[in-house]
Amino acid sequence: MNEMRHMATECLNAADPDEKLRGVRALMRSWQQGNVRLDTKVAMPSLCQPGRPDKPSLVRGSDTPRRGFGTSEGRAIMMHAIAHIEFNAINLALDAVQRFANMPDQYYTDWLQVAFEEAYHFELVRAHLRHLGGEYGDYVAHGGLWEMCEKTAHDVLIRMALVPRVLEARGLDVTPGIQKKLAQANDHNAVSILDIILRDEINHVAIGNRWYRYCCDQRDLDTVDTFTTLLAEFYPKGLMGPYNMVAREQAGFTASELSLLNQPSS
Repeated sequence: MNEMRHMATECLNAADPDEKLRGVRALMRSWQQGNVRLDTKVAMPSLCQPGRPDKPSLVRGSDTPRRGFGTSEGRAIMMHAIAHIEFNAINLALDAVQRFANMPDQYYTDWLQVAFEEAYHFELVRAHLRHLGGEYGDYVAHGGLWEMCEKTAHDVLIRMALVPRVLEARGLDVTPGIQKKLAQANDHNAVSILDIILRDEINHVAIGNRWYRYCCDQRDLDTVDTFTTLLAEFYPKGLMGPYNMVAREQAGFTASELSLLNQPSS
């Protein structure tokens, strides 16, 4: 019988987007049907670069094109940026499955579900990008999400603290503003797609919160103090607002954690 975490690694290594999507769907289907076993003890490679297509080319965030909303091309640039985020999110979830050993079974089930939903998001966004006359890979993109994945590859607690709870939570913050601009441009299909993504991402961030707190409990660490220390190390200038406090509360952030967001780290 195939093993879930090895199969997740195969999906992670797939460079062609459609091959990756097929792999994730097949893995989820096999897991749900009971045709895949789970070995939580197996050690995976210390670091694994994800498979990705030759395009888009990766550049610094400051070198990505401006995302206007007044033209089809401007909206295509925006949807391309979102498609790239969702493609990276597939890899981030797969890496959470394959990299970290000795977690409860539900941890792996949760992150496989996240990978499956991120694959769906990518398909939705790419389809709309094609409707606008573009294709994934037409524009440059940046690799900031995976860079944080590399920085947190050594510790599941740090990964849970900084990827879902910081980077992915940022999507909760910015999505309503993007939707407002898309609605003003009468791109209501894109607004509906982002409604789906926002709904699912609240749960994805909640999953990160759950497993971050589990890791803190296992190590007898205070969740707020630990998060404060990690923010000071990785984000010494503090995090950028504004924040979608309602969505963050729905995702399980506590009042104490939310109060940290507007405070620069010392």
